[in-house]
Amino acid sequence: MTFPAYPDYRDSGVEWLGAVPTHWESWKISHAYGELGSGTTPPTSEAEWYEGGTVPWVTTGELRESVILETKKLLSSNAISTFSALRLHPAGSLAIAMYGATIGRLGILGIDATTNQACCLLTRPNHLHVKFTFYWLLAFKQNIIDLYASGGGQPNINQEIIANLKIPAPGVREQIQIARFLDHETARIDALIEEQQRLIELLKEKRQAVISRAVTKGLDATVPMKDSGVEWLGKVPAHWQVCKLSFRYSVELGKMLDEKRNTGTNQVPYLRNQDVQWGVINIDDLPLIDIGPNELERYTVRLGDLLVCEGGDVGRAAIWRHRDGKIGYQKALHRLRPESPNRDTAEFFFYSLMAAKALGVFEESDTKATISHLPAEKFRQYKFAFPPIDDQQEIAAELGSRLKRSSETISYAENTIALLQERRSVLISAAVTGKIDVRNWQLASGSPSPELAQEAV
Repeated sequence: MTFPAYPDYRDSGVEWLGAVPTHWESWKISHAYGELGSGTTPPTSEAEWYEGGTVPWVTTGELRESVILETKKLLSSNAISTFSALRLHPAGSLAIAMYGATIGRLGILGIDATTNQACCLLTRPNHLHVKFTFYWLLAFKQNIIDLYASGGGQPNINQEIIANLKIPAPGVREQIQIARFLDHETARIDALIEEQQRLIELLKEKRQAVISRAVTKGLDATVPMKDSGVEWLGKVPAHWQVCKLSFRYSVELGKMLDEKRNTGTNQVPYLRNQDVQWGVINIDDLPLIDIGPNELERYTVRLGDLLVCEGGDVGRAAIWRHRDGKIGYQKALHRLRPESPNRDTAEFFFYSLMAAKALGVFEESDTKATISHLPAEKFRQYKFAFPPIDDQQEIAAELGSRLKRSSETISYAENTIALLQERRSVLISAAVTGKIDVRNWQLASGSPSPELAQEAV
């Protein structure tokens, strides 16, 4: 879909805005809105301000570039009458996050509400339509943050900065048309993005199901089965062995870090928990640790070792596939090595760990809360199913092939989402700066309704 340009343009005077249509005027937000306001946070230790609350209270975490219809917290009417900074802002007000990680987020009140001190509210619009202003700020919020935000790790802007922003815009009626166009077009794009996201979720679910079935049931559906005696495994092929991990693999934690790790004479790069992601190990810019000659065998990895996270995302794993160099590993990782390479392959057990993780094997059965650590002694006692080596190799090869195809499809869907998101951003920017003329745009079903055309928000 292509749209024409306006017939004439003038320089906006702002480098990052470029030219705008000649008939557009620049409005300072403080002149275009009757009021700019904010709110406050009553002491959370004093229950009287929150108990029996009926007044919606908006925080910046609830600004999600959408209409706000409910809030996580409600304030009591007593809080509204006690704190002068709290006032009820009418539905239709535009909220902007001014502080910290949420800076620049936007939301439109769908209900009358009050806010905390990190929100700036634009109410009583005169010359700028709320939805047009919303889209303009959405398009250029990063420019505004880059130019005007102060502070280091927690940047912020203030009401004065927002009040002095100048927004080039046509008349209100034309602003409404632009907003209607963007509502429609962004909704179409969002629907396409949602379809791709659903596809990705379905592909991931199918991939996980394929892995779980392969490592517990094998590839041949006709073989006799037996009860494994392990809940998450269920029935397994009768010729498979079910046993503790320690019967098939050595399980060793890495070296404990200490103050002297960077001062010894035997410096070796070492892997940390965060370096081991699913199927991938980071080898760039690794820190150093002192591992003496007599400790190298114990605290270094070799080709084919399986590294498993002991803490954090417990059970996350990857196979070490490099031949060269001495690489250590810290105590936050388990190093798994087959007791007999002729009996077990790490490729198969990697997929077993993926299945176990997805099925909640590394979660506490009483609370279902993921445990923060998996001690080696406990890990060694977990039971898994182990096919003969030929079956392990066949299963690993088949899963590798299937997962490659699945990953390619997921990657294509992710790229599609990225392109759609880029298209969305470009379209918004083009419309709110007049790079495209949508004055004659109309829905396929007919012309813009008279009601919307007369809207005077």
